[in-house]
Amino acid sequence: MSTSTYPAAVVNHRSKASKAQARLAWTLMVPTIAVLLIVIIIPVFQSLYQSLFGKAGLDPETGFVSDTEPFVGLANYTDIFTEAGARFWTAAYNTTLFGVVTVVLETVLGVAMALIMHKAMRGRGFVRAAILVPWAIPTAVSGILWGWIFNQNGVANAILGQHIMWASGDAAAKLTIIIADVWKTAPYIGLLTLAGLQVIPDEVYEAAKIDGANAWQRFTRITLPLVKPALVVAVLFRTLDALRMFDLPYILIGPRKSSVETISMLVQDEASNLRYGSAAAYALILFLYVFIFAFAFVKITGADLGASVEKKKTTGGKLNASVFLPRRRRSPQPAALTEGGRS
Repeated sequence: MSTSTYPAAVVNHRSKASKAQARLAWTLMVPTIAVLLIVIIIPVFQSLYQSLFGKAGLDPETGFVSDTEPFVGLANYTDIFTEAGARFWTAAYNTTLFGVVTVVLETVLGVAMALIMHKAMRGRGFVRAAILVPWAIPTAVSGILWGWIFNQNGVANAILGQHIMWASGDAAAKLTIIIADVWKTAPYIGLLTLAGLQVIPDEVYEAAKIDGANAWQRFTRITLPLVKPALVVAVLFRTLDALRMFDLPYILIGPRKSSVETISMLVQDEASNLRYGSAAAYALILFLYVFIFAFAFVKITGADLGASVEKKKTTGGKLNASVFLPRRRRSPQPAALTEGGRS
């Protein structure tokens, strides 16, 4: 029956109901939109406006000191491509290096931690608590603790039997930040991955064992595909946080150290020296960098397709382990079972 044959009252009723649902949806979205407007959109436009001005001070035209910030247009952005922007490119390199290396190491260790915490064994509660303790420690406290460890008379030099100036060298300072950050935040990825592991039924692994899958095949063809939605979210959040890294290198190594200075540290240093225009410009560049990375990451990894992939691999509402296993590795069924009998 076509819609045109329905009574007009029924059509009008559905139209009113749909309009009421649309109004309700917009009403529920208003608080969220207001928060985003106040917290994100307005500050972004304010930063864009601020980035068009220079530092207040001596006016070269009049020779007098002025409290008014001069309008410089896009000079704060073009300066990063001149000799004055060398510090920015160093900070951008450090930001990218820390973001890539730490997240890769944390993902590997986090998945390993999740598998350990998920394994049924005696003292599992103590193991989980011990693994999650570093993540619960505030970053400032963690930076101070690792500062003691990597002190010239600290535990690290005592174990290595060498006198290494960790905070003074270039590679040594970077390694210090990477070790400290991985130690602290790897449990975060492990915790979110553990949440994904706990929703995988044990029957799936039992069926895979019957099909002849070894431990590596069960991990790569069952665990990773099914835990992918949770793991992708964990990696995304952790990467966005790593690209905004500020407190750990600032406390552990110190400010204005080119070996570990990130874009966030550069923004803070420019603002503390009353160069608000360049600070706003660097902050906007960092914002665009993080936004572009997040958009590309979601598109490349297909984070929003995780649920649909799982649905394609289900049969009758239950997961079928055979879809994850290679056909050539499946074990043949016993003759008695194929004939409908029992062995």
